Amino acid sequence: MSHFLLQDPRFFELLVRIDQELARQTHAAGCACGGVLHRGDYPRKPRGCLIEVRVAFETRFSFCCNLCRKRTTSVSVRFLGRRVYLALAVVLVSARHAGQTPAARRAAALLEVPVRTLGRWRHWWQEQFPLTGLWRGACARFMPPVVLAEIPGALLDRFAGTAGESLTRMLAFLSPLTTSSLITIGEGR
Repeated sequence: MSHFLLQDPRFFELLVRIDQELARQTHAAGCACGGVLHRGDYPRKPRGCLIEVRVAFETRFSFCCNLCRKRTTSVSVRFLGRRVYLALAVVLVSARHAGQTPAARRAAALLEVPVRTLGRWRHWWQEQFPLTGLWRGACARFMPPVVLAEIPGALLDRFAGTAGESLTRMLAFLSPLTTSSLITIGEGR
């Protein structure tokens, strides 16, 4: 497993650059009302982050419309919704049965993830993630089917490349879940 990425500053910097590009795209798209989006980032207190790159992870990129005042937050590969732990920590630590493998236990200990938190993550992956519009719309694209009891590890294994590339691809896949906007997937006929 790619737990060494939790200690690689270059990987963290890559995630920041990806999020900056996603924020640029969100800004360029503008608001649905036609207004201009102004920067309105908000603070985060990230866990699972290297000290040397923590400053770059203390802000979530977001915008506010100058007309309707609605907030628009771009999708992210750094954060997984409102969780305080970074998305890569949630994926890697819970990838092998909520920390039951030696590598996952080492990563959980390194990040000081409480056992109860591991249980909540496991519950989310097993019970709530399969019900998301993202998964319901994409699960049929994985052949052979991903075994739900082995998510997220089984899903991470489906993304090709080196450890860093596969994790980056999985975080990009999960990015629609990082905002509160609904994902609408039309029924095929």
